[in-house]
Amino acid sequence: MPTVRDVTFNLLRRLELTTIVGNPGSTEETFLQNFPSDFQYILALHESSVVGIAEGIAQGLRKPVIVNVHTNAGLGNAMGNIITAYSGKSPLIVTAGQQTRDMLLSEPFLANVDAEMLPRPWVKWSYEPKRARDVPGAFMRAYATAIQQPAGPVFLSLPMDDWDQTMDAVDVFRSTSTRIAPDPRRVAEFAEAINLSRNPVLVFGGDVARSNAWDEGIAFAEKLNAPVWLGPLPDRVPFPQDHQLYAGILPPAIGALSKALHGHDLVVVIGAPVFRYYPWVPGEYLPSGTRLLHITDDPNEAARAVAGDSLVGDSGLALVELAKRVTCRKGGKEFHERKNVNHGSSGVENAGRPLTAKRLFEVLSQCVPDEYVVVNESPSNMAQLSQTKIGTITKPDSYYLTASGGLGWGMPAAVGHAIAEERTGRKRPVIAVMGDGSFQYSVQSIWTAVQLGLHVVYVVLKNEQYGILKAFALKEGITNVPGLDIPGIDILSLGKGYGAKVRRAETIDHIMECFSAAIAEKGVTVIEVPIDKDVR
Repeated sequence: MPTVRDVTFNLLRRLELTTIVGNPGSTEETFLQNFPSDFQYILALHESSVVGIAEGIAQGLRKPVIVNVHTNAGLGNAMGNIITAYSGKSPLIVTAGQQTRDMLLSEPFLANVDAEMLPRPWVKWSYEPKRARDVPGAFMRAYATAIQQPAGPVFLSLPMDDWDQTMDAVDVFRSTSTRIAPDPRRVAEFAEAINLSRNPVLVFGGDVARSNAWDEGIAFAEKLNAPVWLGPLPDRVPFPQDHQLYAGILPPAIGALSKALHGHDLVVVIGAPVFRYYPWVPGEYLPSGTRLLHITDDPNEAARAVAGDSLVGDSGLALVELAKRVTCRKGGKEFHERKNVNHGSSGVENAGRPLTAKRLFEVLSQCVPDEYVVVNESPSNMAQLSQTKIGTITKPDSYYLTASGGLGWGMPAAVGHAIAEERTGRKRPVIAVMGDGSFQYSVQSIWTAVQLGLHVVYVVLKNEQYGILKAFALKEGITNVPGLDIPGIDILSLGKGYGAKVRRAETIDHIMECFSAAIAEKGVTVIEVPIDKDVR
């Protein structure tokens, strides 16, 4: 008779889940022993990096990835990036070993006590099979749960003595749909409201990118001739930022956001929360007399919206159905002004030292290739990045930001995206823009990128402080906050210790030389650039 391991791995083959990203412990070794040659095990040196790498792969390949971490302690280490995966709607199957069933009653060392409880509420489903022969079925249910909208991580706790148990060669494989079709009647109601609107505005979010609806979003905006904002703090860019209808990124504050939408009688939010706010700035949720329509694939997101009427459905499918029913507004009055983005090098050649973040991005913009991926984890410089060419995203699946706001995601996510670039044959270089504070959270992920021979360029903006926190304190009038300075960190030694090529660049010419070389040559490079410490 086959073992639980035999039946499970055969199922994983049929599901095309042959990549496992992990950091093994003793309770996982029985699962991993005699590892099949047609599977790939990607080792990361910390569980946070494990999950970040897996999410980068899942985003780049648009398919689930298996995560394997060590019982309760490893799962605890992984939780920060599991929260990010949940917030970013990424389909991960997170697994952790559990102690031998015969000892569980006495809660032995390394037992995952209340294993199903630990990752909640940040997984869609959490389960420990009651019998060894239920393991394959649990994987099938985990897969079906992870891929259905809203997609997201699931968790399985797997006792280490289950794998060698014999069982019948059952076939639990089945398929399920992944997209939610919008209610036709509700679509018709929304289309009528759009057609009756004098001055509509669109707000797109990451779900438009996740539903692979880049072209559909452009076509819909052009048919309405309506400006397109991105929702606050976007984790993906779903609309070309050089398009004449692109209006910018909405501010993540109640009063400021409402002010940005002033003058529009209808706001149509597609694939974004209503709304993502931080910090507290009081005001009206919407301008007086403005109606809001909301389309999301997440019922919970629809329920917690602060305003408007919601439609639950896939963003791409909704765009297609709405486009059939809305009236073309070509040639009508445009109700926005195009935001000018400086893509040139004006003032860069004569810039002082250290450079400002924006000037650094202007320099890098002169060296970027036509095709690249940006992973951004420099929170105090997001606005400056978006104002330059390197951060102006004009092609789909080219920009990624932590969906939860948690640090420690960007470095491993860049590794995962570089793996996806290799597997798809796109082979775009991955540029990770990092703050020197963010760099410390998952620095060990560099090792995995080096071992796999990936093409990742880490550009580290060094200002020896938590700039975003200082800026927040300045805005809120908060004084005498400790722990906001981080001097004395040797970025280059950290990168070199994990095997990366390292460079420190201060002048314009040297930055261009180092960055151009890193883009041209496959490999992992860490470039440290001192920047101005002004946080205003």
